[in-house]
Amino acid sequence: MPASTCHSERVVSCPREVHEETMRQIRCSALLFDMDGVLIDSTPAVARVWRNWAIEHGFDPVEVVGRAHGRPSLTTIREYLPSADHFAENREVERREIEDVEGVVFLPGARELLASLPEGRWTIATSCTRVLAEVRLRVAGLPIPGHLITSSDVANGKPHPEPFLKAAASLGFDAQDCIVLEDAPAGIRAGKASGARVIAFRTTVPEEELRLAGADWIVNSCMEIELVTVEPASPHPDPYPDPGLILHVHD
Repeated sequence: MPASTCHSERVVSCPREVHEETMRQIRCSALLFDMDGVLIDSTPAVARVWRNWAIEHGFDPVEVVGRAHGRPSLTTIREYLPSADHFAENREVERREIEDVEGVVFLPGARELLASLPEGRWTIATSCTRVLAEVRLRVAGLPIPGHLITSSDVANGKPHPEPFLKAAASLGFDAQDCIVLEDAPAGIRAGKASGARVIAFRTTVPEEELRLAGADWIVNSCMEIELVTVEPASPHPDPYPDPGLILHVHD
């Protein structure tokens, strides 16, 4: 079998342009996006909901908010309240998150990058429930992909690879031929465990944590990712994978 088509090449750059010295060309079949911290900023709303929840239950709000990011809310609830009615607690947290959308906005470059991608070449794999994910995407003014994967669609949340494995399969590709875009260490680990390569975002945690989690490239926002071209499907039968997308990434 040939190596994965998700690889990078150094792009020859003009020495006068310093930023071009770190531009990489990446080929892959599709992009698998996390949502919060990559496409949209819901940090204030998330922090408010989990801070209040933590105080109500007698936990350190700073710790709870930090642990809740990038994982299904049910996972956090089970860790802090092992004997509680987890599903009832989760419904209450979700209700609060759906109602609190103040400050939910799209992040720089997100709208433009999504608009440039062909249908069937990208989707979202988020730790939110489907209802919450759709609410936040609408509030932020971003499209809802037809193959959206949420915590409602998987048995195992991040850092388990299931969300990204399912997202890739929904598009008809192997995860190893896709690129995952993530901001949270749990999501980066999920992406790497699925076999994908990962572009990490500096929107949520220190860069060192992104590197320790296994990020292949690190960017500030979607503004540093550009679709260069879409290659036609290979006329060869398997095992020749379809390279599909060619991207420039300024890492």
